[in-house]
Amino acid sequence: MILRMQNAHSIDGVELAARIRQWGRALGFDAIGFADTALDAAEAELAAWLAAGFHGEMDYMASHGTKRSRPAELVPGTVRVITARMNYLPTAAPMETVLADGSRAAISRYALGRDYHKLLRARLQKLAERIATEIGSFGYRVFTDSAPVQEVALAERSGLGWRGKHTLLLTREAGSYFFLGEIYTDLPLPMDAPQADHCGTCRACLDVCPTHAIVAPYTVDARRCISYLTIELKGNIPVELRPLIGNRVYGCDDCQLACPWNRFARRTVETDFSVRHGLDSASLVELFAWTEEEFKTRLAGSAIHRIGHERWLRNLAVGLGNAPGSSQVVAALASRRDHPSELVREHVAWALARHGA
Repeated sequence: MILRMQNAHSIDGVELAARIRQWGRALGFDAIGFADTALDAAEAELAAWLAAGFHGEMDYMASHGTKRSRPAELVPGTVRVITARMNYLPTAAPMETVLADGSRAAISRYALGRDYHKLLRARLQKLAERIATEIGSFGYRVFTDSAPVQEVALAERSGLGWRGKHTLLLTREAGSYFFLGEIYTDLPLPMDAPQADHCGTCRACLDVCPTHAIVAPYTVDARRCISYLTIELKGNIPVELRPLIGNRVYGCDDCQLACPWNRFARRTVETDFSVRHGLDSASLVELFAWTEEEFKTRLAGSAIHRIGHERWLRNLAVGLGNAPGSSQVVAALASRRDHPSELVREHVAWALARHGA
């Protein structure tokens, strides 16, 4: 396959794809793939998911119409998508140990370090610029969880892995602890073949979900998902789901912990993803005591920062309500009993009632 460039330069497409993989790895990506833009099946699945109301308050999932599943509508001229994945699993206290200690705050492993958005976007931009240095100007736009893009569907189509029953991308060699990013481009690069699904009859992720949010293989009701409840939901967490959340105060990794393929998960080498402020095993009482200024200062540049101090306290109050009873837990909750936020007060009152206070 010979690519004809606007500057009359021509280059072998297979050779260019190989070079892009090489450049991507040099920039810290663990895998690079190439997909076309045919997402008809994914579009139908998304429409059915939205129609069922499984997106909850995430109105942005529907607000862009078909742009999410038709790349050329989002970025005119797109004919291929360069996909990339980067491992994020840091060296940290084992999540199983944290979950077993109800006095600790369980925070999704992806959020223990700095926010991945800027890092991945900058690396993808560098990759695009490296391509331009080689072939001249071309059309492109980079994304990482920042626009209406069906990341898992594109990664699956480009051969980076398969969509697991928990709806995350899975690979045999690295499990699922990685971020995804994309470059939409007008370069007609050769495409990679999709991988086969290797979940088989396993249903570990469905069975382990604390709130039974994985309502069927490959289908998650976000309204029950702890990641949605602690990150996306802006209001009160449904009372009936609070006891099931346990000490999970930001996100949930249970489906990944249960997945057999994550035996092969690899530790990240990116220092930006290293644990900050002891968040891998901090106590609920300790984090609940942070002032708004401390929250903003310590979590600046973190994915957690985006939910704000109010929802941070809401989540921690639920965790404290589920924690083993102690005078320290009750005292911590009582200190926020008269918090200015009704949202915080309501969850604190619920938690105090759980401890008979």
